[in-house]
Amino acid sequence: MAANMSTTDETTGEDEAGSGLTTPERILGLGMGFWGSKTLLSAVELGVFTELAKQPLTLADLEDRLGLHARGARDFLDALVALGMLRRRDGLYSNSVDTGLFLDRSKPSYIGGMLELSNDRLYGFWDSLTEALRTGRPQSEIKAGGEFFEVLYGDPEQLRKFLHAMTGVSLGAAMVLAARFPWDRYHTFIDIGCAEGVLPVQVAHQNQHLSGGGFDLAPVGPIFDEYVSSAGLRDRLQFHAGDFFNDPLPSADVLVMGHILHDWDLEEKRMLIRKAYEALPAGGALIVHDTIIDDDRRENAFGLLISLNMLIETEGGFDYTGADCRGWLAEAGFRDSYVQHLVGPDSIVVGFK
Repeated sequence: MAANMSTTDETTGEDEAGSGLTTPERILGLGMGFWGSKTLLSAVELGVFTELAKQPLTLADLEDRLGLHARGARDFLDALVALGMLRRRDGLYSNSVDTGLFLDRSKPSYIGGMLELSNDRLYGFWDSLTEALRTGRPQSEIKAGGEFFEVLYGDPEQLRKFLHAMTGVSLGAAMVLAARFPWDRYHTFIDIGCAEGVLPVQVAHQNQHLSGGGFDLAPVGPIFDEYVSSAGLRDRLQFHAGDFFNDPLPSADVLVMGHILHDWDLEEKRMLIRKAYEALPAGGALIVHDTIIDDDRRENAFGLLISLNMLIETEGGFDYTGADCRGWLAEAGFRDSYVQHLVGPDSIVVGFK
């Protein structure tokens, strides 16, 4: 049988060779996409990329060091090569440029914490997406009567792991926000729901005239202080302990809410925006940072999928469009606002008091 040399347009399913045929490859690729996803997640769990960051290794070396059974090891590693996650040359496996930078646990650029969290929790929860779609109910710890944040904040080690995961997923957008927002017009800023403090650190590094800090629940404080101290910024960044539902927000020229609003239902979103408005001085700004969905709800697939993840994870959370957020800002009293793309699926909505 002659090989079929045509390719398929990934957005339409139509044959690119001009035959006019519509093929199922796009549908099958998406439907079976969990194969590649779980292969990557297991590689992170096993420490493949951290081990290869030390030196390139043979198949036998990796079987020995990672405790892999010979039956699946070669297919597993070669699948990672085919997926672009590893390289193989002369029988030696090595990291690709991006996995070597972002999936080596020994590097400060490590983002694998989010993948570890996904592997440990979300992968299993998403097995119940159909139930969530039929019932509107979360499929996370809440389903069994638990509450993720209560459990998390009561376990220092798990809290540290979670906050580090948030740093990994936020680092790129934080760097862009620190560079692009007109910080020269302001003197102080506070990151509401600051986690380890990746955004305050990036903003302070790139804007030497600014001082500020982060606001989060009290157990986050020591982890924030440690992260900020490692960046040499303790003299300019301070931690403010509090609960943004029950306590007033700290005042500063600029308040930032990064990956916060999507956790909550509509009335909670509006309430948090009102509290930010009340805490800001005249002329101050609120920066809302999330995977903002495009207004036509056609392009930002990642944002839409995160909104489904909020269905899985929370009682009422959802992601939203820039137009949605601008409407909430106007309702709270903000005189003007705009939407700006940052990087990847992430954008900001900025409101001015």
